[in-house]
Amino acid sequence: MAPGVGTVETRFLTFGSANEPFVTADGSALPGVTLAYETYGELNADQSNAILLFHALSGSQHAAGTNKEVPGLDGRWTEEMHAGWWDGFIGPGRALDTNKYFVICANYLGGCYGTTGPAAVNPATGKPWAAAFPRVTVRDIVRSQLPLLEHLGIAKLHAVVGTSLGGMMALDLAIHEPGRVANVITIGTGLRSHGLQQMHNLEQIIAITRDPDFLGGDYYGTPGPLHGLALARMISHKTFLWADVIEERARVDVVQPELDLPWYKISRSLESYMLYQGQKFVKRFDANSYLRIIDAWQQFDLYADAKVRGKTSVFEDCKDQRYLVFTIDSDCCFYPDYQTEICAELKRAGVPYIRLTVHSEKGHDSFLLEPKLYTPHLAYALTH
Repeated sequence: MAPGVGTVETRFLTFGSANEPFVTADGSALPGVTLAYETYGELNADQSNAILLFHALSGSQHAAGTNKEVPGLDGRWTEEMHAGWWDGFIGPGRALDTNKYFVICANYLGGCYGTTGPAAVNPATGKPWAAAFPRVTVRDIVRSQLPLLEHLGIAKLHAVVGTSLGGMMALDLAIHEPGRVANVITIGTGLRSHGLQQMHNLEQIIAITRDPDFLGGDYYGTPGPLHGLALARMISHKTFLWADVIEERARVDVVQPELDLPWYKISRSLESYMLYQGQKFVKRFDANSYLRIIDAWQQFDLYADAKVRGKTSVFEDCKDQRYLVFTIDSDCCFYPDYQTEICAELKRAGVPYIRLTVHSEKGHDSFLLEPKLYTPHLAYALTH
């Protein structure tokens, strides 16, 4: 593989004020928003080569290269975060070729990697927002990134790319701001939250909020709901990979989690592996941010949104865009049927699209682990 983008650093954009707040969908006002973001490659003279990349639920702005430190994160920037989460896809000669494109990735509103979220300081109190941080929607998260495009001088994106929950963000941007996007690329996503996802997400919400150490969300300055957040991660991890792949990993990647179960004796490598996944996660993520972003996922429904806006089709205004929709055949987080639904709507609206199915044994996590399966198709879609 060609060399990547090397050492990078997170940058920050702050916008809004008490007089001009960022207003969320439920009417809450944030007196200012800071976005943590990274860019790779160079913006060309006519600003026509920009690609906006949306990360998955627990991802960050750090998509490529090496970044060993982001200030002000209270230890959440662990060693696991140092390598970009999509490093195999971004760089010279890679799928998102930085010799050609200017790639942007920002941490979500409500997140915990430098963008304004529950762990950030509420200027009205001088303390973390905690439980007072407003509810956010996918629309809110997407809208919060538009000032970044304006700051960078980008009127229209060559492409928007989104993986998993990030694919929902990409679709939201494409249908609400059709004139800002030429190409839309999604991997393993859907037009709405589906029943099985809602059940898994609810289990995670209950796991966190019923932890006695959650303290109603006002846990900063204490260890916090470590057990609840770890359990939530274990619930979600089951949807990332096929069970037999998880078992194989557990046999190969022998791990020793911290054991604090009061009566049950861990006897299988699979149990140790799942416990370790949960315990590792709590070191790098904030429970309140997890709840805010999962809530945004729970409420996402582009069909309902289209009705509110008086549109007969989700993609009614998108006829000048081109879509590449990736399905992962072994995905049990965003099942292939969910992409069938996307393509049916695109076809009904007369929007040009290509659908490609990636055959993988790695489930939903394929989009993180197997760049060779995606790169030729991504490169083609971005140049044709």
